[in-house]
Amino acid sequence: MNACGFLLLFAVALSAPAGRAASVNGHSYQPLEDWADANSLRIAARRSDEITLTNRTTRLVFTKDSRTAQINGVNVALSFPVAADKGQFSLAQLDLARTVEPLLYPPKVAGKKISTIVLDPGHGGKDPGNRVAGRNEKTATLALASEVRDQLAAAGFRVILTRTADKFVELPVRPDIANRNNADLFVSLHFNATESGKAEVSGPETYCITPVGAASSNAQGEGANYGATTANLSEKKSLLLAYQVQRALVNNLGVDDRSVRRARFAVLRDCEMPAILIESGYKTHPVEGKKIFEAAYRKQLAAAIVKGILNYQKLTAPVAATNKVSTVRKPR
Repeated sequence: MNACGFLLLFAVALSAPAGRAASVNGHSYQPLEDWADANSLRIAARRSDEITLTNRTTRLVFTKDSRTAQINGVNVALSFPVAADKGQFSLAQLDLARTVEPLLYPPKVAGKKISTIVLDPGHGGKDPGNRVAGRNEKTATLALASEVRDQLAAAGFRVILTRTADKFVELPVRPDIANRNNADLFVSLHFNATESGKAEVSGPETYCITPVGAASSNAQGEGANYGATTANLSEKKSLLLAYQVQRALVNNLGVDDRSVRRARFAVLRDCEMPAILIESGYKTHPVEGKKIFEAAYRKQLAAAIVKGILNYQKLTAPVAATNKVSTVRKPR
């Protein structure tokens, strides 16, 4: 299916009726109480500014006017703010269909195994990435990628790196490497930095492709009129992969949860397979920034990323991988 075909199907899906749907600021919203009833969830708590929905396996927290939901303990960005009026909470239908439900009901492909994973160490060569205290991001991303590669290989996966040395790789080439090698997953590795609040801002952020009809949640995010991309064909699986990796990072490392987020990064939007970009921590934080360049902490980071990938595999493709590491192929 091409991107235009996907966009048409997506528009049809959004036009389907769903309970007492209402318009909020021009967007279709559904009362959360109705949606909870239809999905066997109950209201566990309700305040003027927050509602919690639960069942035996699920806990969802939605806060009035917030663009972040908490889904089983993990922060996940929403495309539109939670609406609330007189104790009645509503959520955009796009967020229910493209964010909440894919995480509660993971897509499965029977018999499909994950064997090849492309790791993309961000930046390189003439592109140093952010530079903090004399240390370039490109050095840290390559070191982390090497550790993740080794741990994935030990788990039985075939691993391809978009670069194995300090060299510049054009952004479009990176997803192309994954596409030409029929990769099952694409994972781009980065580290963050901030100009303000350096002592307060820390922790990972994990990005996946933005849904059609929504604005991206990164700082330079594209607007809602951007249109469909190749990556939107794997959108639900990318979201699930991002969620599992973010959860593993936060739980295993005990770091601040900067949430699963949405972006149309160049390295994501052309991928033909589930794809994520991990901002693995903040180099500008006085404690986390130092840890990033410690081999022992990189091992912990890598172990969390691998755990997230393995958890994703269990949910979507339970057949174990058996292949080995390989090096990158030159672009044609």
